[in-house]
Amino acid sequence: MPKILINPAKYVQGPGELAKLGAYVKDCGTNALVMITPGGEKRSGEMIAGSFPEGTAFAFFHHQGNCTRRAIDAAVAKIDELGCDVIVGVGGGTVLDTAKAAAFFTKRPLIICPTSASTDAPCTGLVVVYSEEDTVAEFIQGRNPDLVLMDSAVIAKSPVRLTMSGIGDALSTYFECRAAALTESVNTAGGAPTLTAQAIAKLCYKTLLAEGVKAKLALEAGALTPAVEKIIEANSYMSGIGFESGGLAACHAIHDALTALPGCHGLYHGEKVAFGVVTQLMLEDASEEELEEIYLFLMEIGLPVTFEELGIGDISDEELMGAAREACPEGGNIHHMPFPVDADKVFAAMKAADAYGRMLQEMIEEE
Repeated sequence: MPKILINPAKYVQGPGELAKLGAYVKDCGTNALVMITPGGEKRSGEMIAGSFPEGTAFAFFHHQGNCTRRAIDAAVAKIDELGCDVIVGVGGGTVLDTAKAAAFFTKRPLIICPTSASTDAPCTGLVVVYSEEDTVAEFIQGRNPDLVLMDSAVIAKSPVRLTMSGIGDALSTYFECRAAALTESVNTAGGAPTLTAQAIAKLCYKTLLAEGVKAKLALEAGALTPAVEKIIEANSYMSGIGFESGGLAACHAIHDALTALPGCHGLYHGEKVAFGVVTQLMLEDASEEELEEIYLFLMEIGLPVTFEELGIGDISDEELMGAAREACPEGGNIHHMPFPVDADKVFAAMKAADAYGRMLQEMIEEE
């Protein structure tokens, strides 16, 4: 199996970059469909409209809710109707995924402009498609963006919880890549993990631990600092390249299982992935030192480490076993772990992860 690394053609990050969007569009085409939520247009529409130079046209297309097949079809129909030759996604993960899918199916150039650093989706070609019932339905491996435009000033104004959720998503990158590399499992690019992806995943992990708490405090104070810029890059670029070309394992499989539990529906993607991280560590029988470092870090930045924090504090063993089975489909990413995994092991690891989190919380409260 060949080693494959994929990434966006260009990545730009800095304050004020969204105000230059139209100039970037001109490098790709002349007629853009700008996918955005109604609220996003209200906040940034005037700035975006003013960025388009003479000779280029654009139209706003409103997206709301999850990335579903219905939403993708609606976007494709609008692209065909208006004859757009460039697709732009401005907003959060579901807007960006819908834009990526629409660009893939219509074979148009793609520009992604995240307004938060809540997931590693911006730099990837992977699209998560949800059912109308709010559960993960399928994955589409599309094409990576031609440009990812990260306006750090815009992102710094997004809710702090979104960036912290992005850290939870990014934290999984190193641990999943580490497991996938041991088994030489196929990555989402269709090849074996590359050394470059592994190195980026490790750098992502080190950056999160070094800068995460500083970035949280800065964002809470309304400040765009070097720590915030580093976390934006780690959450978006490093994590995206690291997971897509490095591989997935148990962390995201646990996330997918949690989406089936109604109590977790109010959580962001990275918040569920964060619990997937500690569950994978329990599956691996990680060292006390590694466990404590990760748990305390997650607790410092406000990510869930117990069932109670996930919204499933009263979950029955029967319900938890059902989720554990959801994490172990035949051919699923959880089987990239360097040992056999089944629902019984996942069930036990989730229980242990919750117990360890509760123990640390109690110890801290007693101090």
